[in-house]
Amino acid sequence: MDATDAEPAARPAPPRALGFSAVVAVLVGNMVGTGVFTSLGFQARDLHTPLALLLLWVVGGLAACCGALAYAELGAALPRSGGEYVYLGRAFHPFAGFLGGWVSMTAGFAAPIALAGIAFGRYAAAVVPGVRPLPASLALVAAAAALHAGRLTAGRRVQVALTGVNLLLIAAFVAAGVARGAEPVPLAPTAEVWREAASPNFAVSLIYVGYAYSGWNAAGYVAGEIRDPARNIPRALVTGTAVVTAAYVLLNYTFLRVVPLGELPGVVEVGALAARRALGPAGGVVASALIALLLVATVSGMLLAGSRVTQAVAADLGGARGLGRRAAGGAPRNAVLLQAALVGALLLTNSFERVMAYAGFTLVLSSALAVAGVFALRWREPALPRPYRTWGYPVTPALYLLVSGWTLAFVLAERPAESLLGLATVLAGAPVWWLARRRRAGELPV
Repeated sequence: MDATDAEPAARPAPPRALGFSAVVAVLVGNMVGTGVFTSLGFQARDLHTPLALLLLWVVGGLAACCGALAYAELGAALPRSGGEYVYLGRAFHPFAGFLGGWVSMTAGFAAPIALAGIAFGRYAAAVVPGVRPLPASLALVAAAAALHAGRLTAGRRVQVALTGVNLLLIAAFVAAGVARGAEPVPLAPTAEVWREAASPNFAVSLIYVGYAYSGWNAAGYVAGEIRDPARNIPRALVTGTAVVTAAYVLLNYTFLRVVPLGELPGVVEVGALAARRALGPAGGVVASALIALLLVATVSGMLLAGSRVTQAVAADLGGARGLGRRAAGGAPRNAVLLQAALVGALLLTNSFERVMAYAGFTLVLSSALAVAGVFALRWREPALPRPYRTWGYPVTPALYLLVSGWTLAFVLAERPAESLLGLATVLAGAPVWWLARRRRAGELPV
């Protein structure tokens, strides 16, 4: 191991200002957003029974819970901000860690934030006449960047408040939809349901569900700022993932109860359509406003977490350490601004479904490698202090890897363009790693 492969040099630690409620807020804010309010229309194009569609969200939630249990062990044992950057680097090799961080810096956060921004612009335009979606999206990202580039305390408090409001809004939406829905969703298992559940279309649709659940691992990205990480990281990961799983299943049950299945295929603004069907045109406008508010929390939470990955990676790269510095208030200001700039560039493309499939494939691949790191670290470093050990090991992490591998294989076969673009994104980090190694070895000017 040479100098470039060694552990990063010691640097001032950020303040550990995030308690249990703040970490849960970051997790829920990262998870709840674009995917659950937009992806059902894509799934309904390939699956045609309500129970099969609901099973998607149950399977996705169980997989996310299994992944969260594994990440809880990694986060408690390695409580440093960076997520996959830290875990893959320790479990396999610093190069693997860099590629994990590279994915998070590029596709992992920038693409989902951009998708949430696009959805926000569309919902905002439905609420306020004359508002143009793209400027509204850009304004939201700029406002979130200004918030999280300031003092840590302000960003934390706003995130907790937004997340609490959003959970109340989801509960109200579900209650109104069930009360006003046309008729119950048929939940009897049939041969058609099981045929669809075993089909390639089910696996491909899981990538959209996996994208909607992405963010369950967000505690690892801010681990260096969490108080009592050995206790709060596992609690927050399991609690946040379980809460969101229940919310997602109930929301999709509500959508299917309110909107006839034949009207869903290809629809992006599923939440607004369901609200119009249940509450009339005025109710649809109100629901669009509430969903837009929910997306504000999503953009805020993902920008907060994503900037910490950028900061952690940049702090260890020769020639990029300015991005690793923190401002006087404790926030990684330069990393926040870089993350916002990447998001702004993606917003200008104004694409949606292909970006969602691309981001989903890349995120599932990255998280699967990190979960595999639990097995690798148990073998390579059995003496590593583990304040929390994965519940159900080795079954629960193996289940996550099984579902992830099954999904990735079918998506690679059925959606090769998006899958290959995801793999290309991963490989694009290799020359950056090589240049950074040469700079740190003194072979290139800094």
